[in-house]
Amino acid sequence: MADAAVIDQAPPEGFTRLAARRGTGLQFGELWAYRELLYFLVWRDIKVRYKQTALGAAWAILQPVLTMVVFTLFFGNLAKVPSDGIPYPLFSFTGLVPWTLFAYSLTESSGSLVSNQNLITKVYFPRLIIPLASVLSGLVDFAISFGVLLLLMLYYGVVPTVYIWTVPLFVLLAIAAALSVGIWLSALNVEFRDVRYTIPFLTQLWMFVTPLAYASSLVPPRWRIVYGLNPMAGVVEGFRWALLGRTAAPSVLLAISVAVVIVLLVGGIFYFRRMERTFADVV
Repeated sequence: MADAAVIDQAPPEGFTRLAARRGTGLQFGELWAYRELLYFLVWRDIKVRYKQTALGAAWAILQPVLTMVVFTLFFGNLAKVPSDGIPYPLFSFTGLVPWTLFAYSLTESSGSLVSNQNLITKVYFPRLIIPLASVLSGLVDFAISFGVLLLLMLYYGVVPTVYIWTVPLFVLLAIAAALSVGIWLSALNVEFRDVRYTIPFLTQLWMFVTPLAYASSLVPPRWRIVYGLNPMAGVVEGFRWALLGRTAAPSVLLAISVAVVIVLLVGGIFYFRRMERTFADVV
C-alpha cells in the first residue's frame, strides 16, 4: 500500500491537507493543524453519548453517586474504614470524581480506533486525534460531577482550601494517565481484537488499587513507592488534598505518579506513531 500520506479525498472544508511523515516523532505541529477536526470529534462523541438517552446528562451524576452510596454502606458503615477525619460520603465522592473521568476516558480511548475504522480508511489525518478526542469528551461529565461535589462540600460545611487552584493540574494528570494507557491499548486493539475484553477487568482491578474507598495512609510506608506506580493514586490523593486539605500534600506519591505518566505517555506516543501507518490496512 502506498504511504498513508497519499489520500484520494479532499480534506474537509477548513482543514489543511498535510503529508504524513514517516518516523515516530511526536509532531505536535501536525496535531495543532488539525485542531478543528479534534474539536468536531469531541463534540460528536458528546452528542452521540447523550443521543436517545432517557436520563441524558444525569448519568454523569448517577454513576459516581451510586458508587459513593455503595462504598459508604459497605466500607464506611460496615467495615468502618478510616477516612482521615473526613465524612465518608464526601471522602469517597471526592476520589470518585477524578476516577470516573479516568475510567471513562480509558475505556473510550482504548476502543476508539476500531470504532472509527470508516474514518481511518477514507482520509488521512493524525490518528492520535481519535483517542485524544475520546479522552477530552469525558470533561463534560467531569464538570457536572464536580458541581455535585461542591454541593456535597457545602452540605458538610467543608470549605475548599487555598490550593483549589491546583485542581486543574490534577485533572490534567488524570487525562494524561488515561491517554497514556489508552493509546497503547487502542493501537494494540487494532491488531489484536481481544484486547477490548481485558479493558473492563483492567479498569475494575485498577479501581481497587486506587485509594477510592480507603485512604492511602493505610498503605505501609515501605510500600508507598510501589503504590505510587499507580498514577491515579497520586491524582486521587492530590484531589482530596487540594479540596479538603485534611492531610499533608502527597508530594512523594504525586512525584512518582507524574514520572510514571510521562514514561507511559511518551512511550505510548512513539509506539502509536510507529504503528500508525498500518492502521488503515489492519483495522
